[in-house]
Amino acid sequence: MKIGVLTKNPESWHSKQLEKAIIKNNIAPFFFRFTEITAKIEEKLQIYARNTNIIEEIPAVIVRPIGRGSLEEIIFRLDVLHSLEKSGTLVINPPKAIEISVDKYYSLNLLRQSGISVPRTIATENFEEALRAFRELGGDVVVKPLFGSRGVGSTRVSDSEIATRIFRALTYNHEVIYLQEYIEHGFSDIRAFVIGERVVASMRREAQTWKTNVSLGAKPKPVKLDSELEDLAIKASRIIGCKVAGVDIVESRKGPLIVEINSQPGWRGLQTVTKVNIADEIVKYVISELKR
Repeated sequence: MKIGVLTKNPESWHSKQLEKAIIKNNIAPFFFRFTEITAKIEEKLQIYARNTNIIEEIPAVIVRPIGRGSLEEIIFRLDVLHSLEKSGTLVINPPKAIEISVDKYYSLNLLRQSGISVPRTIATENFEEALRAFRELGGDVVVKPLFGSRGVGSTRVSDSEIATRIFRALTYNHEVIYLQEYIEHGFSDIRAFVIGERVVASMRREAQTWKTNVSLGAKPKPVKLDSELEDLAIKASRIIGCKVAGVDIVESRKGPLIVEINSQPGWRGLQTVTKVNIADEIVKYVISELKR
């Protein structure tokens, strides 16, 4: 049996961790990139990568970051994942979950409609409405790209003149203006790593600024979540449809808030503060799902 790992970089730290975990379970890993895929529509669907028929030879595929691409490339990559899933391949995470989680507005809206607390959020394409939203959210907001991760492109704005210039620029470039109220969080938050119906590891990320991404310099600290926060992270992952997820939680004066769910989370920082081998846990989960 083989387990596929669909990644933009087979030589990355995460890829190597997964490779070790797969081999440890006496399974052959098969690494491939989206750019190596050819999809054929004939009598039956065929999807190839480096002369390997993925549908017939790879029963499970772990999807690592899809990566940047044009609109056509991204749509095609998701089409491939949907096709694999419909053909019986176990895809982790499911393509629908990837689509939902990458869209910040849609994913937070689903969580809120399911009773999970999230920061107050307003999205608009209209410049005047964006200024009104800025004031409505208290004049201290975080402006984020609708699609994106690791805090890249996010900025905190608490000056109305700066807000005006940013909103005009976004409008000029035909971008959605996505605003969230700024939550006082002591420059720290929690990342819960969910696999299936379990939080397998968690950390507190402590930073020198309001951005708490480890990739931007925040320091990971071990933390044991109470049952309330564990249940919150698991429920949020379930709503989005993620089988593997990084759930970001901010502890506010109003209680815990889900800020974001990452369907293709990294765990290099988290691995430094936990004894749990996260790659092993991912592979064990994939094997257990295949047996089902």
